[in-house]
Amino acid sequence: MAEMIKVSTKAEFDKLISEGKTFVDFNATWCGPCKMQMPLVHMLSQKTEGVKFIDLDVDLVPEVAQQYQIMSIPTLMLFEEGKELKKNVGFMDPTKLDNFIK
Repeated sequence: MAEMIKVSTKAEFDKLISEGKTFVDFNATWCGPCKMQMPLVHMLSQKTEGVKFIDLDVDLVPEVAQQYQIMSIPTLMLFEEGKELKKNVGFMDPTKLDNFIK
């Protein structure tokens, strides 16, 4: 079971995604859909083995949001060994989240 890792620097983000499988939730405190998405992502992190879960506030680490062209939030991304596998823009229900992580 993984805990959500709050990332506050680009260097920290780059290090975390470089190894293994990593799920990233790009969000912001002022974003209503992000607030709805967060508890679902947290539940997914609790039941998923072998995946790191990152909580990234685009206002705190804008250079990462720019690097991955995050124009709308929430945006969810899945990385493996630093390479982007999947990207979803917008709210995802629990079933879609389960399928996204597979």
